[in-house]
Amino acid sequence: MSLYTPAMKLVMDLSSLHSKILKRLESQLSVHGISFTEFQVMARLNSAPDQTMRRIELAESVGLSASGVTRLLVPMEKRKLVQRQVNTRDARVSLVQLSDMGEQLFKDALTTYEHATAAFMQALDSEQLRQMNELTEKLL
Repeated sequence: MSLYTPAMKLVMDLSSLHSKILKRLESQLSVHGISFTEFQVMARLNSAPDQTMRRIELAESVGLSASGVTRLLVPMEKRKLVQRQVNTRDARVSLVQLSDMGEQLFKDALTTYEHATAAFMQALDSEQLRQMNELTEKLL
């Protein structure tokens, strides 16, 4: 008899899978000088209206705390990948925007990300990928 229920085993396996994926993506994206978390931030900003988001919304979308996203964005600002944006309606709202340099780096890194994910997922066919996406969305 197993110590773990099917749900417990699945969570452990998903955690191991997450670590394996993250390690591979970090390695691949390092050629662009960014981490996977920085890539996620750039991806969220790239798809946002005007490539701009409130810092708190950005933090929530990538699973960071408000202070965590600030610690991540400071070096990204210094490297001119993102920039602060003034909110004319409310000065208390902190906005961040993808810079032109950040947009170009994101596009370059997106190609690397596409190749890395395709290589990692090559064991699955398109129907299996669709099913995995569907199941993952239910858990999110």
